[in-house]
Amino acid sequence: MVTRDTAWPPGTPCWIDLGVADKAKAKAFYGGLFGWSIQDGPPEAGGYSMCLIDGKAAAGIGDKQGPEEQPPYWTTYIATADADATAARVKAAGGQVLADPFDVMDVGRMAIAIDPGGAPFGIWEAKAHTGVGVANEPGALIWSENMSRDYEANKAFYGSVFGYHFSDIGGPGNVVDESCGIRLHPVTPAEYARDLAAAITRLADPRLRGLLGEGARARAAEVALWDSKVQHVEAIYAEVLAGRPAP
Repeated sequence: MVTRDTAWPPGTPCWIDLGVADKAKAKAFYGGLFGWSIQDGPPEAGGYSMCLIDGKAAAGIGDKQGPEEQPPYWTTYIATADADATAARVKAAGGQVLADPFDVMDVGRMAIAIDPGGAPFGIWEAKAHTGVGVANEPGALIWSENMSRDYEANKAFYGSVFGYHFSDIGGPGNVVDESCGIRLHPVTPAEYARDLAAAITRLADPRLRGLLGEGARARAAEVALWDSKVQHVEAIYAEVLAGRPAP
């Protein structure tokens, strides 16, 4: 277990939060799943809640931003000493900045960006809130990885923006930045098409009809698409057939 009450080194995944439409349901689900104590923030925090393990911050839950049809999402924030300078490097390296740096009360300064492969992430400059207070513990942040549709471009991008250096971790194309624990893995368009087709085929099984609605089937197919691993869909499939549909 790692605990920390000071700012994380630049380039380290330092915070995670969930954007969701139904915060009450999310808090009940994750609180029960991970044993989190959940503390609602003050009115000026806009209903943002802190999820705690033994009194130490592990994650956040807040209102989903964007169009109503957008599904809930988790965001990983990468630490920086200067959010404005990091946002400028994102643009220079071929990424996009969706939300320019802005102050979050007195707790920090943040931005939201997208890498060349299309994955969004947050940038966090710590002030009163330094990020996770506990890591490498059940229910806490332990690992971050990027499943990229533009593998070489993403390696160059993260190296340029955060100074990462990569080394092989044992599989073709699997590399890890040893300083922060971010893994990059290549996924080809053919793999995406194959896995999405396989997921849809499995989820069309007549035994699933009536147990999973269209939305749940779409979410499960999306998991297979993004992770390029049909095993994730198989796990959902097994749970559904066992009479435990995913919430």
